[in-house]
This record gives sequence, C-alpha cells and structure tokens, in this order.
Amino acid sequence: MKKTFLLVFAAATALALAEPPPHIDVSAFSPGSKASRIIDDVVLPVPSEIFAVLDKLGQPNWPGVLRSSKTLGKPPGEQAETALMLGLVIAEGFVAVEAKNTAEVKEIGKNVLKLAKALGVGKEVTERTHAILSHADRSDWAGVRRELDLALLDVRKAMVKLNSEPLSQLVSLGGWLRGTEALTTVVLSSYSKEGAELLHQPLLLDYFEKRLAGMKPKFKDHPAVAKVQKGLGEIRPLMGRGDSTDISEKTVKEIHAIAEDLVKTIGAKAI
Repeated sequence: MKKTFLLVFAAATALALAEPPPHIDVSAFSPGSKASRIIDDVVLPVPSEIFAVLDKLGQPNWPGVLRSSKTLGKPPGEQAETALMLGLVIAEGFVAVEAKNTAEVKEIGKNVLKLAKALGVGKEVTERTHAILSHADRSDWAGVRRELDLALLDVRKAMVKLNSEPLSQLVSLGGWLRGTEALTTVVLSSYSKEGAELLHQPLLLDYFEKRLAGMKPKFKDHPAVAKVQKGLGEIRPLMGRGDSTDISEKTVKEIHAIAEDLVKTIGAKAI
C-alpha cells in the first residue's frame, strides 16, 4: 500500500502559522527518518520535524495560546485519564517552546515525570526530564523540542514493553487533542483556506477511532475515554474525506469547540 504522509500532531503537538503558505511539502518526511514513525502504513512526522518546516513561517501569538500546566502534575488516579493527561502535557510543552516560556517548560518537564511515574514508566523519562530542564535554563528551544519528542517516544516504547499499548494510544490521543485545539486557535486568529488545510487529517482520525474501538472495556468504558471517542466521531466528518481539503472557517470553529471541550474534560480532575 502506498505510504501516506500526513502533516499532523503525532501524539502530542501543537503546530500553526499566522500566514500559511499555499502548500507545505511533507514529502521530506521519509519513512527512514529518525523524526518520523509508521503507524498502520501512515508515516507521521514527529513535532520537531514539523516545526523545522514551519519555523520560517509567520509568528503566531503563542503566549496567548499557551495554558498554565501547574494543575496538571497530579495524576487523576486512573490510568486511562493519566495517559490522556500525559499526552496533553507533552503537547503543551511544544506550545511553551514556541512561546519561549522557560518557567512553563520547566513546569511541564516536572509534570511529565510525575505522570510518567504514575503510569510505571518514570525511569524511562527521568533522563529526558533533566535534559528538558537543562535546555530550558539555557533557552535552547531546539534542544527542548528534541527532548520532548524523545520523551514521547520513550513513553510509547516503555508502555508497549509493559503490554500497555492502549495507554500508549491514549497518550498520543491526548496530545493530538491539545495540539488540534492549539492549531484551530491560531488558524481562527487569521483564517485562510491554506491554514485550515492543516486540519485535513481523515486517515489519522480513522486510526484513532479504530484503536479506541478495539480497546478492552476497562479502558474504552471509562467516562473520559468514552467522551473522547464520541468527540472524535463528531470531529471526523469535519476534517474531510479523501483529497478534499476545503475546510471553512465555520468548520474550524466547530472542530475547535469539540477539541476544547475534550481537553477540559481530560484536565478536569487536576483542578
């Protein structure tokens, strides 16, 4: 099957631009790249590779998009919610990097470690967390991005080894939801069809829906997960099908409202 390249938030990202170009070439995201991964024959570039493409384009109001993560370091108690929250926090890290907010990046690094420990994979991300804090102290934003990418990969790999693939998927999903909320926020601040085209992610939505449908009841029936699954069903038709990429401003607002509500649901127990 032909590999499909998607410009997406692969588990945890936030990407946007103030004045999007007519087309962003993602053909450079090769299957062999260290900054990409293949999931069900879909090649997904990780956040740092996407940001490398977008760095030269526009200057969104990232500080305005950033949210405080101070309340997100306390594990909710149940693994499904903790996994979703971990994804959300890692995604917030990429927004904090774009906002160049050292204090918030350091807070996020600490929260990533707390949540990872609650999921039994703290050992695997301890070194990454220290590296995140070190790079943040030096305002080395490229270094912080890289360590966030690697922390995400380390968490996923560790969970697979622990036979916790469903939790790994929930981490990815939590990150994607926060990334989508951030993206829609920026697109709506200066709407253009080209910017809205970044939301055309039907294959990724198919992937997430398939994974949620196949989860065991102990995960799938959790109220937060069930709400997320329902929300994805509402977002799916809004993100287009096939090669159709014409997403209206009204549709972007609808996607934003759903993603925002789901992100609030994930973070509710942390407040």
